Amino acid sequence: MNFSRRKNKKLYRAALVIIKDCLGIKHNEKVVIITDDYCDTIGYTLWNALREITDPILIKIKRRHIHGEEPPQLVADVLKNCDVFIMPTWYSLTHTRARIAANRNGARGTTMPGITVDVMTRALNVDHRRINVLTRRLVNLLSKANKALITTERGTHLELHLAKRRGYVDTGIIKKPKEFSNLPAGEAYIAPQEYKSNGTIVVDGSFAPVGLMKNPVVLKINKGSLVKINGNHTLNHLFKKYGKRERVLCELGIGTNPRARITGNVLEDEKVLGSVHVAFGNNVGFGGTNTAKIHLDGVMKKPSVSLDGKLIIRKGKFLI
Repeated sequence: MNFSRRKNKKLYRAALVIIKDCLGIKHNEKVVIITDDYCDTIGYTLWNALREITDPILIKIKRRHIHGEEPPQLVADVLKNCDVFIMPTWYSLTHTRARIAANRNGARGTTMPGITVDVMTRALNVDHRRINVLTRRLVNLLSKANKALITTERGTHLELHLAKRRGYVDTGIIKKPKEFSNLPAGEAYIAPQEYKSNGTIVVDGSFAPVGLMKNPVVLKINKGSLVKINGNHTLNHLFKKYGKRERVLCELGIGTNPRARITGNVLEDEKVLGSVHVAFGNNVGFGGTNTAKIHLDGVMKKPSVSLDGKLIIRKGKFLI
């Protein structure tokens, strides 16, 4: 397949943003691209653009079955020996042992779960410096907070305990060893204390892997675990396939990308400026203690967020 720059000039320019602006890839760095049948157009475009700088390797794997499923062991071994990794795949490799091990071994890189040509050409055309400033400000607030309260007019009322947990940035600037980010980027996120969150979550944006919510789904949380789902048979069936660890509320995230919009693709949806998402499952890669087989995010629109009683977002608008 020949995905030359003539194939899609906007896509090629977006690939150069990733390579130069986000990752700052240099000559002779060992770069590996992991892709699958869904995202191979983007994988091949990145590979073509990278050939002007270095000698990249592209590996195409079989599509995984769910977010967080491990890639083949051979891929994990390659990742541990590269300088930079880029992983446009349908299901997320973000919260896999393979990705975490690669970063711990000194590699920097990005995952791009569910990335499409439309998302890549639109949401990556953004001022990453502005995203960086807002995201780091939010992370500072999250890291200092003991409690967070999330509410929405749809009925969300969720209290999370954040004490002794630090926040993480997803800014799209990935130029130092061991750094990691989703692309498109733009979120501040933290692992709440496990088994302490309580309340109701009304997901009205999107939910991985279901996609866009035609009707809101209501989730009941007790002592940090998902105990009841109303409004979506697919999610009910999905969570019944797994155990207690997969039901643990493992993440709170706040979107900071002004170019992102809710389309049903959680990769982009969770980055929407002023949105909030929570996730269930694995969080050991960002300061949590819950090892699980999945990591699934649900996005809420126009939330209000308070940290230790101070309102920082009102109906999706930042007050900081």
